[in-house]
Amino acid sequence: MRPVMKIGYARVSTVDQDAGLEAQIRDLTAAGCEKIFAEKVSGTDSQRPALMEALEYVRPGDVLVVTKPDRLARSTADLLGYVQTVQAKKCGLIVLSMNGTTLDTTSPTSKLMLTMLAAVAEFERDLMLERQREGIAKAKAEGRPMGRPRTVLSKTQTIRKMRQKGLSAAAIAKQLGIARSGVYRALGGQGES
Repeated sequence: MRPVMKIGYARVSTVDQDAGLEAQIRDLTAAGCEKIFAEKVSGTDSQRPALMEALEYVRPGDVLVVTKPDRLARSTADLLGYVQTVQAKKCGLIVLSMNGTTLDTTSPTSKLMLTMLAAVAEFERDLMLERQREGIAKAKAEGRPMGRPRTVLSKTQTIRKMRQKGLSAAAIAKQLGIARSGVYRALGGQGES
């Protein structure tokens, strides 16, 4: 039987957040984690294999360590569910957060603080999503286009007029700042004549 361990869990939301993942791993190692499970997946994603593996790996007496509550869960209910899962396995959960203040679920005070922090984080996220929805609704009401502009398709008439004036696909592409293949697409697949 292996000795009691600190097991770390690190997560970033997107694949281009390597520095954030490295920082979490560094902090978990500094906190004494002997084994670290890490992944690049959204917190809202129900499929988090490294987290499930970490929860399977912990044994009675072990402590699961995360750098911040939002690395583990996106809602208060979700966080408290993980706390219950860890406690059911007779393990502890430590969150390294708040400028060096450590929250340890084996302490009633820390458990209360963790619950409050998770509630505040969930509230902030809800406010951000509400502002985002309001911004989208306002943009739609003002008739502003949503999403990435369709560069080539919006310039089809211009491209055809330039072609009729005798410009080559390469010249049109250069003048409009688009790819030559886009010019051909706008011309309906017509090649250079």
